[in-house]
Amino acid sequence: MHKFFLSILLFALTCTAGAQTTAVATPTPATIKWYTIEEAQALNAKAPRKIFIDMYTDWCGWCKVLDKNTFSQPDIAEYLNTYFYPVKFNAEGKNPAVFKGQTYNFNPQYRSHDLAINLMQGQLSYPKTLYLDEQLNLITIVPGYHAPEDMRPILVFFAQDYYKKISWEDFSKQWPEIVKAMQK
Repeated sequence: MHKFFLSILLFALTCTAGAQTTAVATPTPATIKWYTIEEAQALNAKAPRKIFIDMYTDWCGWCKVLDKNTFSQPDIAEYLNTYFYPVKFNAEGKNPAVFKGQTYNFNPQYRSHDLAINLMQGQLSYPKTLYLDEQLNLITIVPGYHAPEDMRPILVFFAQDYYKKISWEDFSKQWPEIVKAMQK
C-alpha cells in the first residue's frame, strides 16, 4: 500500500520537477495478472479479496486506451494485483463462464455474453469496471474510460472499504488528505 502512494507522490514530484531529472535505474514495471472469472472465484474461496472486472469488447476503442494508458501503469498493476483478483472479461466472448455455480453462455440475440448482461444489469456499453465484494456480490459498476490519476482513487475507495463509510463525493474531496495519511 505504501509503495502505491509513494509511487503517486514520486509521480507528482517528477511532474513538478520539470527538466531537473537524474538518471535512475528503472525496475521492470509490474503488470496486471489477469484471471478468468472462474480462477478469481477459486482464489477468492481460499483467500478472500474483492474482484475487479474489466468488462470490454474487441471493438471498443476506449477499452484499448484503458489498457494502454491506465492498466499499463506499474502502480495501478501493483495495486490491482495486491488488493483484488483482476478479471478481464470479453463481454462478447463465446466461451461459457461459470459464476456462483451457474453457467453463462454467449447470447446471440443480444450479441453479448449472458454473464456480462447479468452483471451489467443489461446496460451494455464499454468499457466498464465492476467491483465485487469478497462474497461475490456486485458493489458497483463504474462506466467509461478512466485515466490513471482518476483510477487510483477509485481503486482505493473500494479496496479499502471507504464506500461503506462515506460517499464518493466526500471521499473525492478528502482524497489528498487520505493519500497523506496513508503515506505515514
